Amino acid sequence: MNKTTFHTTALSVSVLLMFSACRQEVLPPQAVGPVPDENQLAWHEREQYAFVHFTTNTFTDKEWGYGDESPDIFNPAAFDAAQWARTVRDAGLKGIILTCKHHDGFCLWPSAYTEHSVRHSPFREGKGDVVKEVADACRRYGLFFGVYLSPWDRNFAQYASPEYITYYRNQLTELLDNYGEVSEVWFDGANGGDGYYGGAREQRKIDNRTYYDWPNTHALVRRLAPRAMMFSDAGPDIRWCGNERGLAGETNWCTISGDTLYPGKPDITALLNTGSEDGNAWIPAEVDVSIRPGWFYHETENDRVRTPENLFALYLQSVGRGANLLLNLPPDRRGLIHENDVQALLGWKKMLDEAFADNLAVRAVATADTYRGKAARYAASCVTDGDRDTYWATDDGVTTGSLELDWGNRRKISHVVIQEYIRLGQRVKAFDVEAKKGDAWEKVSGGTTIGYKRILSLEGVETSALRIRITDAKACPLISNVEVY
Repeated sequence: MNKTTFHTTALSVSVLLMFSACRQEVLPPQAVGPVPDENQLAWHEREQYAFVHFTTNTFTDKEWGYGDESPDIFNPAAFDAAQWARTVRDAGLKGIILTCKHHDGFCLWPSAYTEHSVRHSPFREGKGDVVKEVADACRRYGLFFGVYLSPWDRNFAQYASPEYITYYRNQLTELLDNYGEVSEVWFDGANGGDGYYGGAREQRKIDNRTYYDWPNTHALVRRLAPRAMMFSDAGPDIRWCGNERGLAGETNWCTISGDTLYPGKPDITALLNTGSEDGNAWIPAEVDVSIRPGWFYHETENDRVRTPENLFALYLQSVGRGANLLLNLPPDRRGLIHENDVQALLGWKKMLDEAFADNLAVRAVATADTYRGKAARYAASCVTDGDRDTYWATDDGVTTGSLELDWGNRRKISHVVIQEYIRLGQRVKAFDVEAKKGDAWEKVSGGTTIGYKRILSLEGVETSALRIRITDAKACPLISNVEVY
């Protein structure tokens, strides 16, 4: 072989090797349908946090104030925002959303745009600011802070006129400008009806599809608080779950067509509960529910606080179905979270810690019947590596597949946690969970959607291995995490 032939042959082999390497490269899956943005991904990871309903209703024993309540009645003499924040933190909740103004129009901050506020109350001799104290306490205890500003105002004389929209946005601007970072803005769907309205005492109806000009209000929030999530029946970032019982849908798509919705739209609760498989926007569900029968404190409900067991069930029916849990904790007339509520919360936290303490999956051998391109970066082991950015995947066009986790010895199993890699969309439409019984597999649970997180209760199944079978999906399934307890 002469020198020229040798160089030509070597070059050919090099080119072939490079071509072969390129052919072996396994590309990641393409996104399917709407996907969450970075703010929404951070919201999913919060999972559970506190709602706090507190206003003149606390002192009138009402749920909805009429708007004619005197600021003189608002005087929580032992108010302690730090007690709220400690309670929330110790319960494992990640933040507080405060009802800065409920339907009665009373403002928990000294708004420059109304006399109906803490500035004209005995609280802190008229120099108090509940919003500031709560926002500061949240930061001190590592919690996020959110604001609720009711679109309906039964006190304001110009409600139902264009002037009110300016007033509303001025108050929203105060809240977003003056209290540090706001992580969630909560827009209620209740609006229009009877009220005081500065003494008019009449019914005022508005067209809730158009009156509030929501797109421009949303744009204001985007400008002043670009990382804040906005909640309403219509989103635009997160949606109501359709009920106040603490139940996300057994089928719960994070997608829905938000352009057909508006806050307070009738007859959509079932749709809000399940979302839409073919929805055109990523607008996941938030579950709002109170620890007591009412949203505001009532002394007669001191013995009707939810038990730790009931709170645990709510967790499984909300976070365990791919939604976030917003649990209301109404302070009493002292301005404190009541002792009964605190006791229930700590009992619930203990149950959660015990139920999800020993993850058998981290000691299991994980295998799959198929994985994408036979590439290690998509193998079954990705579901137990503790890395949220790795995932098991199948080849394009393969919409079924199974994962098996085997930890060797028989153990009693209570819960299984499954998570999709939602950065590339929500895909799974149906799945089964099977337990190994001898040499056979027996179905012990299953469901439809998975989404950010699905938690299944197995009621003490004894087995040495579990198999998760994806039986239907919109595209190749992507599972990022599996935990077994």
